[in-house]
Amino acid sequence: MASEAATAIELEEEQRLVEEAQRGHLDAMRPILERYAQPLYATVILPRLGNAAAAEDVLRDTLTTAVEKIQRFTWQGKSIYPWLRQIAVNKVYDVHRHTQRSRRLADALAHEVAGETDAESHADAQLMADQERRLARSRIDEALAGLTERYRLAIQLRLIDELSREECAARLEITIGNFDVLLFRAVRAFRKRYGERSQS
Repeated sequence: MASEAATAIELEEEQRLVEEAQRGHLDAMRPILERYAQPLYATVILPRLGNAAAAEDVLRDTLTTAVEKIQRFTWQGKSIYPWLRQIAVNKVYDVHRHTQRSRRLADALAHEVAGETDAESHADAQLMADQERRLARSRIDEALAGLTERYRLAIQLRLIDELSREECAARLEITIGNFDVLLFRAVRAFRKRYGERSQS
């Protein structure tokens, strides 16, 4: 009960800050962004990029975009975090799409359903992304099939099932640090095999 009460209080405070920001006081966003910056970085952005410097750039871009687009957010009685997360996922997707070497990997792994995105600005891009993912599916399956079972499982658990790092590590009976290394190597191996399939 205490945790539920704390959550309710946090949501009320979050709603107050969002509404204040939407009235033009953008500094009100600061406590919200400070609260969610670390989980966005550690669980959404970094695992999908595998590069700390690039992940930090995407995090900054995500937070900046959130402030710029706060007027488009509609409070629905739940945390703003899913909205922030979707912005971050879109930013990661953009990074991959603009990097030729990683473009098809992004289509394969950044497959999250667009949730609370701006329909007008993303509808066309989402449609094109869906088409590209369908066309690439057979090559994706072939590339995944060529990985070791441990690599396939790491990608499945973290990037497709979206389990937490802790849950993934527990499933594989390894430490979180070892799982991070395993996932990085698995994604690198996938990228290599997928590139070979695309060129063949």
